Amino acid sequence: MTEDLWEDLAADPEAARRLLLAAVDAFAELGYHGTSTRRITAGAGMSAGALYVHYPTKADLLFRIAVLVHESVERTLVGALAGVAGHAPRLRALVYAFASWHARHHRAARVIQNELGALDGGHAARIAVHRRRVRALIHDEVQAGVAAGEFDVADVAGTARALASLAIDVCRWYRPEGPSTPEEIGALYAHLALRMVRAVG
Repeated sequence: MTEDLWEDLAADPEAARRLLLAAVDAFAELGYHGTSTRRITAGAGMSAGALYVHYPTKADLLFRIAVLVHESVERTLVGALAGVAGHAPRLRALVYAFASWHARHHRAARVIQNELGALDGGHAARIAVHRRRVRALIHDEVQAGVAAGEFDVADVAGTARALASLAIDVCRWYRPEGPSTPEEIGALYAHLALRMVRAVG
């Protein structure tokens, strides 16, 4: 089943959802600092002051987007591992899910990767917790495969970081009109991941 990035917005007012989606589009096109609140409300088809009814500041809106993005990624990766046995199949499933997610949700992911530095200290610290959990999922799978003698990796932390970086970078270049689907990209990156860890068997 395709992960719905915005499923946690289902209980929010429709206006809040429209504002958030308009902000994603505006931030992706103009950047966080280049986007005015007026541009966001216009994109949502609302009056200039409507933003503040649902989000105290533009920064709070960026933080809400960041939380939703990271929670979606984490749900997707944990779900990808559910019921999967074996070190190579688990790493394949994890990287497939991570890379295909970044293609499927490339606009929102690109906003976060480009604009994360705009978060204030408290918000940045909370997002850092999510990011550490995601990195740990990949690191732990690589480490487990090495410990079992099924992966040949000299630097577990460096390899896990490289795998994560490859998947994340998909959001920077992916375009829906391109030659590959998110599923095809996920499959390719999963294959490359097993080559990188020199999986045995």
